[in-house]
Amino acid sequence: MNFKLLISCLSIIAFVGCNDQPPQQQQRLLPIVGDTISVPKYIPVSKQLYNEITHMDSVLFDAFNAQDMEKLAAVFSDDLEFYHDKGGLTDFQQTMDNFKSLFERNQHTGLKRVLIEGSMQVYPIKDFGAVQLGRHQFCHQENGKDDCGTFQFVHTWQKKDGQWKVTRIISFDH
Repeated sequence: MNFKLLISCLSIIAFVGCNDQPPQQQQRLLPIVGDTISVPKYIPVSKQLYNEITHMDSVLFDAFNAQDMEKLAAVFSDDLEFYHDKGGLTDFQQTMDNFKSLFERNQHTGLKRVLIEGSMQVYPIKDFGAVQLGRHQFCHQENGKDDCGTFQFVHTWQKKDGQWKVTRIISFDH
């Protein structure tokens, strides 16, 4: 066996066996080398920033759920880049065209986005804004049944002249 690999494995096993965090600080357990490690519970760096981005997430997806193209466009930066693991990269205009098409196809399906409770994390970006990570679920009616999918996202928010706008979106795990 490669000596470096052996040392790495032993280091991981030693680390895993030394979990001294109290249970209330453990959020979930991840499998690793046949054992588990704990991940600390998320605590916002800034409660004010967290609340601002939570509000902006609501503004963005209230517009989405209402299929309100004007309000939706107002939350996006003109230089928006939207990275989608299945759809590729789109700019502001392509993204708006995609939303328009999506809304036309789903006028009567009850298309709705819901943020998964407890999944959102927000971190400041110095002299720019914030990055938001989370999981959300999209549902609509298809053939008389709910068709839902849960996906992960990253939004980069810029605060300019007192206004928050999304500049980058990464949507993945589809």
